[in-house]
Amino acid sequence: MSLEDRCRALVAALGLEGELRSVTPLSGGVASDIVMLDLGGRRICAKFALGKLKVAEDWHAPVHRNRAEYAWLRFAGSVAPGAVPHLYGWHDNGFAMAYLDGDDTALWKSTLLAGHPPGGEAAAVGDVLGRIHAASTAAGFDPAPFTNRDDFHALRLEPYLLFTAQRHPDLTAPLTALADALHERDTALIHGDVSPKNILFRGSDPVLLDAECATMGDPCFDVAFCLNHLVLKAFHLPALRADLFTAVGAFWRAYSTRCLWEEAAVLEARVCALLPALMLARVDGKSPVEYLSAITCDSVRQIARPLIAGPEATLPATIARLSSALKEGPPP
Repeated sequence: MSLEDRCRALVAALGLEGELRSVTPLSGGVASDIVMLDLGGRRICAKFALGKLKVAEDWHAPVHRNRAEYAWLRFAGSVAPGAVPHLYGWHDNGFAMAYLDGDDTALWKSTLLAGHPPGGEAAAVGDVLGRIHAASTAAGFDPAPFTNRDDFHALRLEPYLLFTAQRHPDLTAPLTALADALHERDTALIHGDVSPKNILFRGSDPVLLDAECATMGDPCFDVAFCLNHLVLKAFHLPALRADLFTAVGAFWRAYSTRCLWEEAAVLEARVCALLPALMLARVDGKSPVEYLSAITCDSVRQIARPLIAGPEATLPATIARLSSALKEGPPP
């Protein structure tokens, strides 16, 4: 079935009003086909999971993950209304949601890479994420739609940590230990891809997208995953480096006030252990970031590797170590 035929089938199955006049592919992400549908002047967004991801390496993942993503969006919307798009329905590994645009809507990644100094965005994301994690640890939460840790392994642990370990054999032990611990822990409902490329801002309010890695897991993953992108942009944008490192602290302060299911300091230590591993994974894993130069990638490697072998226990100490290494330059 062609993509257009899948869109027509989705529109019909969900009983959406309007004639499907056009299907326009949207950029962003490597794991799904994402399109904008024109239904007679009304625009909506449709998303279909891909079995083979759009990266250079051979990377496959089950398409039924789309259903867990839809369930995450529904739950997150019940906890933080407005923090996810309006949903129209799910059918046959595809779903429809509101198409968000307008002068007050901007992709967080785009504003950062354009050189705009971060303001309160990181704190806003940390607060929303903490609220969602906390709600999923409360009595009465149903984890059944998210008992899919093997999907998370295929989408995150193997392509990021275990694949990277193959390229850095001397770090196999700590990287494998991190992957094993993440695979075993099911403390909270995690998004799995909290990245500026998946966060729109409508004014000062974040809207989270692309939760196809959603599972019951370790909340430290979401925190470290998002902070990693701020750190990598600090490597890429020296003029914003101090602001981006400050944003890391703002994110954690906002998030940690919501961390009631365990001691925040214990979770913070796990974040600090995972963060440099994700830094290395985004240059030597299956899905490297596209904006870092070869020289900057090498700098990330040289600075991340000793932090993987000997992580700090707090984020201020981790950021201080990163800042110092960047000022001195990576070791020869």
